[in-house]
Amino acid sequence: MSLRRYRLASLVVRPLSVPLLDPFVIATGRVDATRSAEVRVVLEGERGERAEGLGEGAALWPVTREDQPEVVAGLEKAAAGLTGATVNLPDADGTEPFDLSAVEELGALLDGVLFEAPVARAALETAICDAWARVLGLPLRTLFGGAVGEATRRIETDITIPIAEPVRMAELARGWAARGFLHFKVKVGKDVDRDLAALFAIASAVPGARFRIDANEGFSAAEAIALARAVEARQLVVECYEQPCRAGDLEGMAAVAEAVEPPVIADESVKTLADLERVRAARAADGVNLKLVKSGGPLGALAIGRMAVAAGMPLMVGGMVETRLGMTAAAHVAAGLGGVSFADLDTAWLLAADPYEGGYEAEGPQYVLPDAPGLGVISRGAS
Repeated sequence: MSLRRYRLASLVVRPLSVPLLDPFVIATGRVDATRSAEVRVVLEGERGERAEGLGEGAALWPVTREDQPEVVAGLEKAAAGLTGATVNLPDADGTEPFDLSAVEELGALLDGVLFEAPVARAALETAICDAWARVLGLPLRTLFGGAVGEATRRIETDITIPIAEPVRMAELARGWAARGFLHFKVKVGKDVDRDLAALFAIASAVPGARFRIDANEGFSAAEAIALARAVEARQLVVECYEQPCRAGDLEGMAAVAEAVEPPVIADESVKTLADLERVRAARAADGVNLKLVKSGGPLGALAIGRMAVAAGMPLMVGGMVETRLGMTAAAHVAAGLGGVSFADLDTAWLLAADPYEGGYEAEGPQYVLPDAPGLGVISRGAS
């Protein structure tokens, strides 16, 4: 595969704070607005090509070590250090997935300024990939997955129900069900009894609901298994259990994975390829949740996804609390892998405003990705 030389002609950074309709509460924290940063990159090719790309880095403290101020500061540092830098990228034609070893130079360039800042790194890498795909005239999913990515245009997502009073969680689920959503990612992990009350309230409010239960590290193995047994006794349809125990508690995760029938999906436990290998060796999870900001960008998430697929592990693709921009980037990773078992690409619909347009069309829970090059996302009001 041939390479083409590109120059990072400019990098512009801004905070990205959009209020949520309801507080987003999980076992380990709460946010009332997105805590993100946007980076805008202009990439110039050696043949005179020029394209702008967008990327979002979404923090969710304490799930991410970086919060919004650190993300913005990291990207401003990168802008000062990388403006004018050059990098070789594959001259892909979209027929085959490119070899990830061909983007090692880009990885080294970004690691040089953002090695311990994966959220900021994810924003910048996303923007560069967006601009790169635009130069090549390819949707990002096609650049990532070749013909498989090109053919994967539709993705069905769940909708997240954050922790609240059980009656409020049931009310939210009922409202989303009226819009066609039947897959509910329900946040738990603070109190088993209250969590069960919320799950049962949702099940009563939405007959036929299908659950993806996410504890965000909130349980011990015994608590997670107790909740699973109670849910099983009530015959709720559970599609998966996500990150029941602390990220480093692989023994506890393995105990849950052995005890319950639905797949256990590792989220906070897997940020790198090495993490995935450790989780597999410990039999601590059946599948893995890919998130761009955990893995420093779409290329890291894509690498983990490819390894997991080769190992026969089911995939989830999700995010922190992103706008349409970040959710679209995650959707292109999912499509580039040929689709995933569990898509959790809903947070743009939890916001009180949408600063972007394009990227996808929504038909209820169905994402439909366009053929526009790159991410296909633009800021509202942009010319």
